Amino acid sequence: MSTSAALKPATVPQFALYGEELRPENGEFVHVELIETRSRLHDWHIGMHTHDGLFQVLFLLAGQVRATVGGEVWDCAGPTVITLHPSVVHGFDFSEEAQGYVLTVDQQVVLAAGGNGNELFASLFVRPLAIELGPIPEMRARIEGLLNNLLAELSWPQYGHTMMLEWLARSVLLLLARVQAENRIAVQSGHGELELFTRFRAEVERRFREQWQVGQYAAALHVTPTRLNRLCLKVAGKSAFDIGQDRLMLEACRKLTYTPSPIASIAYELGFQDPAYFSRLFRKRLGVTPKQFREQPFAQPGQGSPL
Repeated sequence: MSTSAALKPATVPQFALYGEELRPENGEFVHVELIETRSRLHDWHIGMHTHDGLFQVLFLLAGQVRATVGGEVWDCAGPTVITLHPSVVHGFDFSEEAQGYVLTVDQQVVLAAGGNGNELFASLFVRPLAIELGPIPEMRARIEGLLNNLLAELSWPQYGHTMMLEWLARSVLLLLARVQAENRIAVQSGHGELELFTRFRAEVERRFREQWQVGQYAAALHVTPTRLNRLCLKVAGKSAFDIGQDRLMLEACRKLTYTPSPIASIAYELGFQDPAYFSRLFRKRLGVTPKQFREQPFAQPGQGSPL
């Protein structure tokens, strides 16, 4: 994909957004636009430049781009994502049918992420990456939906505007980090196994309320239960049974948190014939009863569990 490209020692311009030297005065900064918005104005050519203190992510969903990144030239076709840290010199030559988005995020939005967010996002920006979106179409759809929400928020600011932009941007980056992680798994275990695991997760999403057994999932996927379990342990570190149970408990947590339904009714909705057994299983897997979980002051789906 890449070839070497010697960089000239001449001064490389710095921009906030390409062609714009000034940045907003409101501290943190999130911006998203369609590829064509700026590229069409420059005859689909974006010259070599950097972004001081800004991370940039190019989401090429269709068409082609020749990206000059540091000392290399990458020829990429959509759907591909290119990640760039602030100091990397880069430029783009797009085909006229190129479609997608350009997300620009202040380094504080990325570095100030709570929990292990810094570590997750570091995998995207420690060096420039070209990440394929093709193998995981569901994730592409979710990312594109968030980018469209960002466009809508930018076009019509409302109460909590800055916070919403930051949340949406971090959500996009987190989903992208998941794609990158799954792509690494695909390289290590083979695309065939990743495809099978993705199909299994889709079946779990459809069937968890029916409380399918591992054998039923295996039959639907035309594999043996032994092979399915080995695959799940290899890719996710959990058995196929535990993955199904985790999804069931996650739904239970959501219903306990967001609906006022009696616990017995929730048990029946999730396919349990005996609410008492539901309560025992919930306590076994999460360490608290459904009633105790619901009474927690900040109960959230998955809190206190490995979901």
